[in-house]
Amino acid sequence: MSEETIIRKPEWLKIKLPKGVKASKVLGCLNGRHLNTICSSGMCPNRGECWTNGTATFMIGGSICTRNCKFCNVSSGKPSPLNEKEIDDIIKSVKELKLRHVVITSVDRDDLPDFGASHWTKMAAAMNQECPDVTYELLIPDFQGKTEFLDPIIALHPNVISHNLETVERLTPEVRSVATYKNSLKIIKYISQTGINAKSGIMLGLGETRDEILKTMDDLLEAGCSIMTIGQYLQPSRNHYPVKEYIHPDIFAEYGEIGKEKGFRHIESHPLVRSSYHAERHVN
Repeated sequence: MSEETIIRKPEWLKIKLPKGVKASKVLGCLNGRHLNTICSSGMCPNRGECWTNGTATFMIGGSICTRNCKFCNVSSGKPSPLNEKEIDDIIKSVKELKLRHVVITSVDRDDLPDFGASHWTKMAAAMNQECPDVTYELLIPDFQGKTEFLDPIIALHPNVISHNLETVERLTPEVRSVATYKNSLKIIKYISQTGINAKSGIMLGLGETRDEILKTMDDLLEAGCSIMTIGQYLQPSRNHYPVKEYIHPDIFAEYGEIGKEKGFRHIESHPLVRSSYHAERHVN
């Protein structure tokens, strides 16, 4: 992309760096245990606010993803074997930092027979046993649409299970690697039918249209999704999918109101919103 075609970030997308005693303590703890977080690897603009409010998003399954989605800043390649110690380290960190709510996500592990589902099950079981007073959300991959791998995770009754559509159906093949729009909706529907809070999110600014956004909302509601997040896509580097448009905050606010009218129980819609933003509010 030439210098002339780069769209400059507007004023409303200025990111506040993490600061304060609580945020510093969280960062120190994470670095000390060499834990992976999507807060840092995904360059989340809200990590300072979340850390200060006693929430954090941990990433399990290592730091290398088997997929190469064009929007994502997580490294892709051949992952290392699963490390059971990361679960214990996360539990210790949750206790040490006195976190009130935890979001757990992962890289995709298409190299494993169960796509990492058993590791997810162990993580959820550890949260139930060791941190019974901490609410938590599992932001899961699609397990290539194999819903049977979800059953042991669902049986542990996490407060929220989320899986992101990321974008509208038309753009999915361009933006996501391996994942399909239909498989993602299949996973969300399977979760919702169990009675667990089902959540999903999309990014704007990839070239989608208003009608496509509204259709995506309808598809999610039809699948039983009750919680939705909508945020602005921010291109991590020149090698990633280009930003086609920066959407004004007023438009995000409008989509939020439309989502409520359509029937979402909770919706977060703002340029700086990410999947885990205000996640503690999505539990009840």
